Amino acid sequence: MATLIRSKLSNKLSDAATTVTNKSQAKVSGMFARMGFQAATDEEALGFAACDDLDYDHRQGMQMDILQRAAEDKAEGGGGDGGDAGMDGDSHYQRDAAGPSRSSSKDGASNGELSEARPKITAWEAGWNVTNAIQGMFVLGLPYAILHGGYLGLFLIIFAAVVCCYTGKILIACLYEEDEDGRLVRVRDSYVDIANACCAPRFPALGGHVVNVAQIIELVMTCILYVVVSGNLMYNSFPDMPVSQKSWAIIATAALLPCAFLKNLKAVSKFSLLCTLAHFVINVLVIAYCLSRARVWAWDKVKFYIDVKKFPISIGIIVFSYTSQIFLPSLEGNMQKPAEFHCMMNWTHIAACILKGLFALVAYLTWADATKEVITDNLPPGIRAVVNLFLVAKALLSYPLPFFAAVEVLEKSLFREGSRAFFPDCYGGDGRLKSWGLSLRCGLVVFTLLMAIYVPHFALLMGLTGSLTGAGLCFLLPSLFHLKLLWRKLQWHQVFFDVAIFVIGGICSISGFIHSMEGLVEAFKYNVEE
Repeated sequence: MATLIRSKLSNKLSDAATTVTNKSQAKVSGMFARMGFQAATDEEALGFAACDDLDYDHRQGMQMDILQRAAEDKAEGGGGDGGDAGMDGDSHYQRDAAGPSRSSSKDGASNGELSEARPKITAWEAGWNVTNAIQGMFVLGLPYAILHGGYLGLFLIIFAAVVCCYTGKILIACLYEEDEDGRLVRVRDSYVDIANACCAPRFPALGGHVVNVAQIIELVMTCILYVVVSGNLMYNSFPDMPVSQKSWAIIATAALLPCAFLKNLKAVSKFSLLCTLAHFVINVLVIAYCLSRARVWAWDKVKFYIDVKKFPISIGIIVFSYTSQIFLPSLEGNMQKPAEFHCMMNWTHIAACILKGLFALVAYLTWADATKEVITDNLPPGIRAVVNLFLVAKALLSYPLPFFAAVEVLEKSLFREGSRAFFPDCYGGDGRLKSWGLSLRCGLVVFTLLMAIYVPHFALLMGLTGSLTGAGLCFLLPSLFHLKLLWRKLQWHQVFFDVAIFVIGGICSISGFIHSMEGLVEAFKYNVEE
């Protein structure tokens, strides 16, 4: 009897300590989330929500072991009260009706539905993440898209917002299936899971590989764009200095080499709020300057004709500025009320559409045919230097996010799949990065530098990325997956929308890719000859 009482008291104290620990972590995380220190709080956070799972998995594994030991102790003690106490102790690990949770055990048996213990976010916090993902510094290239598209470019900014909002919703719909009672149950957790489900049973892993390749390309191209824009901004800020744009790019890359030593992004993520605030101030300064020149706006320069050769590149620029689909499944899974996801997507994309359209139009009206690839290069020298220095700082602080995400995808895909790994693990038994693993990371940094040196064209690279991976991840794959997984439940207008988006997205992707590649090949040849 004394042993049973002592066992019950020990178990209850263990459960109470675990509960208090999780509540305190949730309060601290919630405080930082409200302050803006939230993973994926910038457009560079593409896929970052998944990468942060490394630290989380370690913590969750420790907590699951504690719960499993407590459950075994309760089973040995016996009694109905012990079983009830076990359920109470596990209650804060249950998913709140979002679907089945993943359970694990060392011996392969299921010890209960243990779920993710990370603190949930509100719809406003989720909207903050999405807004920053589609309102980042790459909107500085939108006025250049209006230069080659006129009013049709403005229409595409609206059209892309509508389509990306819709495909974001149908992508989340692919995460759910109906159970026997007709209730929606979340059976998938990520974009890769959806892709694999569509290719099963013949090629169960093909879809995931396609999504991973597209994600890696987009992340690496984003890193290249940051190096390109850093060199471009510094060169145009100090044109009298005897330093070329390539040299500025090399200097920027030298400052980025420490990224190869990153183990996690906790320190870097703290700069997310500062980056976002700095970018907001920059946008306000640009718009304020444009409004001060409203008397000389060139309304007659905005026309309905398009530049056939360069407009497809503009399509890629516009699409790339809306990319956020890759991390939406993780975001929706971490919302306190997933039912508010649709409403959140509506107001975030409406706001993005209005702000992007006004920014692009006002900036183009101010400089008309003189509009440059990065609109801040049009500012007067004094203002330009200050604004560009802020942008360079933002670009350099933002670079580690997509870089780390790309490294994690590569390591998971090629080095961490056990017997299926193509190469040995990058980490030793003590968790330290091996020398050749570090060389791989340094090589990736150098690769972004070489691309930035030989193709130093912001608009071309942005258009290529938007046409290739942006259109694929935002237009083609969501509509295709929606048709494949939910074909029997769709109404005729939904089928029409999916097919139309797939066709239009395919045409835009192919045309933009061809024209962007032509421009990049010419630029590459010119720089090699030079």
